[in-house]
Amino acid sequence: MQGALTRYRIIAWIVGVFLVVLVLVGMPLKYIGDNDTVVAVIGPLHGFLYMIYLLLTFDLSRRARWPFGRMVLVMLAGTIPFFSFWAERKVTRSWVANTALEPALNE
Repeated sequence: MQGALTRYRIIAWIVGVFLVVLVLVGMPLKYIGDNDTVVAVIGPLHGFLYMIYLLLTFDLSRRARWPFGRMVLVMLAGTIPFFSFWAERKVTRSWVANTALEPALNE
């Protein structure tokens, strides 16, 4: 499951950075500066990467046996600027806490 968590963490950061660039740089340039180059490049790229984010989140949720609601909330975190960073941190902390308990449970 460590590999699934690592893949999720990487894509969460990538999707988060692309979304922040899209919203904080691309959108102002498009609507204030009348230049849609950043939106035209980053928008489709973010959309493609978000699909990968959804697949990797599903994979992690299946392996970690998350409830359906938690999986959906983590998936939606990739659509709101800065939330993918927050969700990644919460997921990682939860996984680390659960992993720390496993040796004690196996004794």
